[in-house]
Amino acid sequence: MRTALTIAGSDSGGGAGIQADLKSFAAVGVHGTSVITCVTAQNTKAVTSIYPLPPSEIRAQLRAVLDDFEVRGAKTGMLYSAEIVQTVAREVHSTDFPLVVDPVMVATVGARLEQDDFRDALVERLLPRANLVTPNRREAERLAGFPIRGIEDMEAAARAIRKLGARAALVKGGHVAGELVDVLDDGRAVRRFRGFRFAKELHGAGCTLAASIAGYLAQGQSLIRAVESGRRRVAAGFLASYRAGRGVEIINSHVQPDRYEVWLALTRAAPALSRAVPPRLRPPQGTEMIFALPGAAGAQDLCTWRESEGVAVFGAPGADARTPLAVLHVNPTLRASATLMYPRKNLRRLGLDRFTVLTLDRPSAGRGDRDDREIERAIVEAGTAPDVLVDARDEGSETTMRILGEDPQHVLRKARRIVHGGPS
Repeated sequence: MRTALTIAGSDSGGGAGIQADLKSFAAVGVHGTSVITCVTAQNTKAVTSIYPLPPSEIRAQLRAVLDDFEVRGAKTGMLYSAEIVQTVAREVHSTDFPLVVDPVMVATVGARLEQDDFRDALVERLLPRANLVTPNRREAERLAGFPIRGIEDMEAAARAIRKLGARAALVKGGHVAGELVDVLDDGRAVRRFRGFRFAKELHGAGCTLAASIAGYLAQGQSLIRAVESGRRRVAAGFLASYRAGRGVEIINSHVQPDRYEVWLALTRAAPALSRAVPPRLRPPQGTEMIFALPGAAGAQDLCTWRESEGVAVFGAPGADARTPLAVLHVNPTLRASATLMYPRKNLRRLGLDRFTVLTLDRPSAGRGDRDDREIERAIVEAGTAPDVLVDARDEGSETTMRILGEDPQHVLRKARRIVHGGPS
């Protein structure tokens, strides 16, 4: 098992800092080592005390880890002061593992987690060693030196931060109004990563993202793939967030999708769907239902039940994974779907007027397959989560509709209303 390292503060509430980092490492599948920079007294409501450890003790922890373990990836979190930044920078200067710098300045609960000399020391001493910097809006504004109000400002800030010495900058859009977009500038291109904006702010989300990216880098993933994987883990953590104290909720940084529960839920609902669908709505190959793992990354994370086979399996050969994954990329709560025929000539016999229906236009001329980005763009432009996706392909070909929902039972209920409801 490969080893990752976190250099950060301790959160007595267990939701962020070292605690979230080590849980994230374990969930990614790497051995986690740690260097504690500060001990904080905090919970889900407030940070009441910060005790920075002496630099000599931080140095001793770093040397103990680096002298024994082959660290393949690392992240820094709360460093708090110029003195701690300088200590860490000196110790990691001669190392060559990927380093993710999370420039922690303010806690989710609003407490300031830096001293006045922190920003300049970070820029001068640690950013030149960073493979990636992951600031939120407020941190990016401090580093770049100008306000951020939209995506164009985020891109400008990412470029400015990279020019401070970091190899790449990921400016997070969670605190920027509008569509949720994270911006990555790696010196070769600027990429926009779109996501679903959950209606809640969680304790530990930034720590989980940076630690997950560091863990995936330790496993040998490329930077872009590690960012994508880390963002999926954060989305899964949002879906499984929980309330442990009386303040903000905590991200589930150690969430591990349960494949059996996904398989069981699909196995229970899919046969009922098959019985509910009349012949005129039944695809030639029979009904099909899909249920995805939280944070699904590929076809291997999709459980598919086909009427022709009568069994649910993960990574079914020939299954259309692009559309479900494109939907998940925009809205990770829509994990289940069922594919039925879309009878253009008999629409009034269906109960579709009760639902939000999004019709996907034909692929561009000369393209036989629909690009998943077109699907994502269509959903984003619609401005709402659809209940049904209609795939309007070339005239004369069979048209299908995909019923979307949070789980198989949700999809089954929608399908029954569509099949039997008629006009409302």
